[in-house]
Formats: sequence, structure tokens, C-alpha cells
Amino acid sequence: MDDTKIEDLDLYEILEIEASSTAADIKKAYRKKALQCHPDKNPGNPNAAKEFHQLSKILEILIDETARKAYDRVLKGRKEAALRHKELDSKRRKLKEDLEAREKRASGNFKNKSDDQKLKEEIERLRKEGSKQVEEEIEKINKELKEQLSKRNETSTWNSADHRIKIKWNAVKGDPTNGGYTQEMLHQFLSKYGKVVALVLSKKKVGTALVEFERQNAAEMAVEMESGLAANPLKLEWVNAPPSARKAPSSLIKPSDYESMVLTKMRQAEERRRLIEQLKAEDGDS
Repeated sequence: MDDTKIEDLDLYEILEIEASSTAADIKKAYRKKALQCHPDKNPGNPNAAKEFHQLSKILEILIDETARKAYDRVLKGRKEAALRHKELDSKRRKLKEDLEAREKRASGNFKNKSDDQKLKEEIERLRKEGSKQVEEEIEKINKELKEQLSKRNETSTWNSADHRIKIKWNAVKGDPTNGGYTQEMLHQFLSKYGKVVALVLSKKKVGTALVEFERQNAAEMAVEMESGLAANPLKLEWVNAPPSARKAPSSLIKPSDYESMVLTKMRQAEERRRLIEQLKAEDGDS
């Protein structure tokens, strides 16, 4: 964004906030917009970096009290001028434009600075001084975006159907309590590690169940830590090889390859629709 043209923009409109918004409101609106247009989140958009930089400059002006007041005066003056301009007929409008042009050329002869000049001076000051608050906000944005991308990449490369966990406990055939475990109880034990996407108790083999977790770290923690009831402990083990023993999926699906991630998610969504039926069908052979 060209700072010399900042007065031509409605900064509040860009952030989708009111001119009366507080500094906290401005920062909140900035974070929302910045996360949407961050270059790392929009690798295919050549204008993403420019848009992100523009938002940072807008934040810089609006959270600086002096610069914001100077900008508000310019914005108010332009809106009032636009309203007056709209009310004039075409002939009078032409005369007014000619008069304003002459006044602008002669403005250098006056000692009093115009609102536009004051705003440009404030923008130049901010450019030289920098803004610690803006730097802090950008750092927060980058941290939050890194966390979002990390979660997205982990989800895109983790297929829970390939990493099912078998649960075993002591139970005898004909026991109505199934060794003291119900579906609801198992779900309660397991869900504290993360979202459970599927949990099926075997109807053929008492004391067994299969579970899938949405995320890898949840599945790994459950296998390592969950023991269930002290009187009848649970044993959790991978149906196939554990994730750490498999070839890293990143060699097949690069986090930066958005198209591959989308295709992977589509395959996972299709498999999810068949998950319960598959689990029930395979349970006897696991």
C-alpha cells in the first residue's frame, strides 16, 4: 500500500468496524482480517503479501492516538466534501473543482498546515519510529497461523482408519456387565485424550472393542496412558503397526501441496461414511 494515498481509503471500512471502535476492537478486527489474507495461508494469491502489509499499516495508524486523530479529521473532511459535492449540479461542481484545484496549488503559501499535510507527517513519523504494538500483533498472527497450519497438516496426513486401536479387558461370555464396561464408559475414558471418531464394542468377542481417534497425538496418548478401571484394566494396542513404525506420510503428501491435502481429506471423508460397517465386518478377524 502507498502510504501517501492512505487518506483516500476508509480504514474503518476495510477492517469492517465503526469509526468509534476502541483500540481492542481495532486489534481484534485486524487479527481476523490478517489471518484470512496471510501469505502463508494463501500461497496461490500474488496479492496476499500486499494485502497483509496494508492491514499492518492500517493498524499502525489506528492504534496510534495522534495519527488516528489526524486521519479522522481527514476522513471527516472528505466525507463532508463528498456530500456537498453530491448536492451540486454539474456546472457548479466544475466551478468548485477548479476553485479547489487553485486553492490546493496555493496552499504552500499559507503558514497553517492542512489536515492532509498533518496526516502525511504522522504517517512519516510512524514509518521512522516503527510500532511495537504492530510488531506484537504480527507476531501473534504468525504464531496462531503456525498452530492452525500445524493442526491442518497433521489432520491431512493422519488417516485414523489406518491406525485403529484394539481394546481388550477381562470378560466372560454371558456376563451382562461385559466385565464392567459399557460403550459410554469407554468413550468417557478415551475422549479425554481427544476427539473419538469411532468406537465399536464387539458383539462376537466379549471384552473387546475398536476405536479411532481424529488426531495422532490423541491416539498415541491413549495407547500409552489409558488403563481403565483398576479392578479390570484395559489393554490398548495398535491393530496394525504403530504410526512411528510406518513410513512418514510427508514423503507422499507435502504440507505445502494444497491439492494433495484436499484429495486426502476427500478420501478420508468417503471412508468415514463406511467406517462403522467396516469395523463391524472386520472385528471378528482383527
